[in-house]
Amino acid sequence: VKMNHEIKPKSAYSFLADELWVYVLGFLSCRDILRCTSVCKGLHQIYMSCSELQYIVELSGQCLLPGISSTDDRTPISKRLQRLRDKAHAWLKIDAFAFQTVIPSVSVAAMQKYVTGGEHLYLWNYHDNLVTISSILSQRTIEHHWSPRTLCPFPMAEKQNVLMDPAQNLFAITYGVDAGLANIYLATLDDGCVHPHAAGPALVLESPAYEWQVKLQCYGRHIALSRRFHTHGVGTPFFTMWQLQIWDWQHSTTLSSVLNSSTQSKFLHPTSYCLLGNDRLLVIADDLKLYSIKDMPETPRFLACFLLPFPLVDTEHSLPAMYGSQLRTQAQSVYTSNSEHTLLCLASSIDEPMICLISTKVFFDIDEATAITPIPWNYWGPRHVRIFEQKVAHVSMITHVSGNRVLLADKMMSERHEYYKLRMMDFSPLAVTNRRGLGRVVKERSTVTVAIHCGFNFEWDDESKCYHYSTVETALPYVEVVSDRKISGLLQDVWMDGDRIYLLLDGPIGGT
Repeated sequence: VKMNHEIKPKSAYSFLADELWVYVLGFLSCRDILRCTSVCKGLHQIYMSCSELQYIVELSGQCLLPGISSTDDRTPISKRLQRLRDKAHAWLKIDAFAFQTVIPSVSVAAMQKYVTGGEHLYLWNYHDNLVTISSILSQRTIEHHWSPRTLCPFPMAEKQNVLMDPAQNLFAITYGVDAGLANIYLATLDDGCVHPHAAGPALVLESPAYEWQVKLQCYGRHIALSRRFHTHGVGTPFFTMWQLQIWDWQHSTTLSSVLNSSTQSKFLHPTSYCLLGNDRLLVIADDLKLYSIKDMPETPRFLACFLLPFPLVDTEHSLPAMYGSQLRTQAQSVYTSNSEHTLLCLASSIDEPMICLISTKVFFDIDEATAITPIPWNYWGPRHVRIFEQKVAHVSMITHVSGNRVLLADKMMSERHEYYKLRMMDFSPLAVTNRRGLGRVVKERSTVTVAIHCGFNFEWDDESKCYHYSTVETALPYVEVVSDRKISGLLQDVWMDGDRIYLLLDGPIGGT
């Protein structure tokens, strides 16, 4: 009798217990977990029954990282997963009619500068040396009147610019002397004393100059100061110099990275900059230049140039803060935004105001060999960018970015009055999944037409000849919800924190 035994090969999956597969897969990235579980039925079943793996994918899909207090969170992983998904879904269920009106105890209009930190306003009055920390919900206000000697430890110096970072309790003040800016004093926001984490009381600038534009920025351990000033040599004409100096303020007050460039652009303000995480610098001009600042205090190392279809003029930028306010609750700090997968918002104006939302992922997923050749717009831009135009001419949109979510207040016009419409947008990869039928999925390309000034020619009798028009398509996908509520009054600012949205309107004593 001839026996025909069919030997079926065993899959690799069957040689390990499910618990070991969970352990192994837990070392992989979100993308690799999904790839592995999509090609093997057994691994897919393990994934669908495992909250730990789904939690890893959900965090990555919402572009989040475990926060400061996540290690102390005793909540079961299954409940944390559900809470994470519910919070993403709740973002699209916003009810703008369920609101509370609060009149702050301090006038925002009377302050020279303010920053928002969740449910708190941090305000600075230049003339009175006054820092005010105001709780919006509890109406509790803390005022710090600092003596001139406390905030000005340098003889014959004058304070000029300030930076407030509530997340690090940091208050940085630039001081100038007759020759220009000379020092940046590093104080604590709550009492004005020298910051305990600073390497010294003040950062030293490379060389004083008569600046006509200064921008001060902080992200984590880096403080950056950009300056514009006119300079010339013997027998040479004036030209504009742009200089950026970056310090690792927690380790050195004198050693810094310096980036210089002279500009002869036809635009008045062609250059800005922003810090991307702790090791990237983006310089914004007629194009986007990316640098590495990992090797402090060496000169920033050029990585890549991203070409733009039109120059960004009068650029202001906003990025999510590194962490939230120090006064946040423990539950709210379980998650933080991933700086490598967040949104950069560039507000610019050429012929009309517009905002450009750029996924920072494109600035981290690069081959450093591409630094030799500029990267064309059509290669990187459309799938990583979304551009929005202002609906009312000559009025800027009010925008707030939190991770991959955006609040955008559009000013609208009717026959009788002006009002604002609030738009909530989620650009995270899992936004379509977590919306559960809410909101509108936008995947189609949008087109904007920009009039770009190409210089004057006195032989042209028609001013329109001074412009050429550029049509740009962008296609970064997102989910959008537009509120039905019409917000009347003069809207000054919008921001979000946790499960609340804050609208700052012009009120009877400077803010509502």
